[in-house]
Amino acid sequence: MKDKITIICPNERFAKAWTDSIRKQVPDFEVQLYPDDTNRNDVEFLMAFNPPQGVFSLYPNLKVVASMGAGVRTILTGTGLPENVIVTKIVQPMHQRDIADFVLALALGHMRRIPEFFHQQKEKIWRHHPFQRPQDTTAGIMGIGAIGKVIGELFLKNDFKVTGWSRTPKQIDNIRTFYGDDQKDAFLTTAQILVCILPLTDATEGILNKKTFNQLPKGAFLINVARGGHVVDKDLIDALDNGQLSGAALDVFREEPLPPEHPFWTNKKILISPHNAGNTHPDVAFRKVLQNYYAMKKGEPLVDVVDRKRGY
Repeated sequence: MKDKITIICPNERFAKAWTDSIRKQVPDFEVQLYPDDTNRNDVEFLMAFNPPQGVFSLYPNLKVVASMGAGVRTILTGTGLPENVIVTKIVQPMHQRDIADFVLALALGHMRRIPEFFHQQKEKIWRHHPFQRPQDTTAGIMGIGAIGKVIGELFLKNDFKVTGWSRTPKQIDNIRTFYGDDQKDAFLTTAQILVCILPLTDATEGILNKKTFNQLPKGAFLINVARGGHVVDKDLIDALDNGQLSGAALDVFREEPLPPEHPFWTNKKILISPHNAGNTHPDVAFRKVLQNYYAMKKGEPLVDVVDRKRGY
């Protein structure tokens, strides 16, 4: 039987990028796109990004679903995914560094008051502002896993003090780490800049809320490059209005694209970017996908496997 990969991806641009990469690297493979794919009984290996509800029940012999992005929640939730199916995720150093560079730029831009200068320029206002220096600032990484560690280490190289929080204990040179619910509040009190890079799970849904914001130092700055579902939107606006937060940079939202009527658009303390912190590079990422495809065929262990109980 001919090697075959089926792609389920409602984003046509993203689907085409992956399809072109696969056909370039393994021209002998058959590549099909849902919903125009055929012979679904033959499908053992799927690639997916934001799949529709219940879709995996259409593939009775499915063995592996490879996420085409960093997140897997949309694959694990409401898609009819059988318990025996293995899910893999993208783990890509280039993607991790892209996100880290973006986060550092946001932090430095806020500390040097760059967004305020843009607003002043529109009004032709000449006004000086005091600024923070990295050596006087602690960046707290909420989710100090694979990507969070890269972000933290880049902050260290730029003279920041760095703390990190995760579900389980971590030891990272020169980063003070906290873990579990019992240590979360202590972590939050350190974070003058709070960077959220947590996976979105039932446990982390809405974690960026009033209680969390009130634990931060007065005037803290929030950067969210994880998922929009982490933020309680009203609580964020309230924290900005009352001065508990000095600003926020948001790259992800509960609904994307962000609706034109959403109040985030008109809040001068919020910097919006269109889920652009880091891009998956299909030409590089497909190498591990292909490695897992052949491992599945041989009955060998796969890499970058998701722990379905944890949700990441």
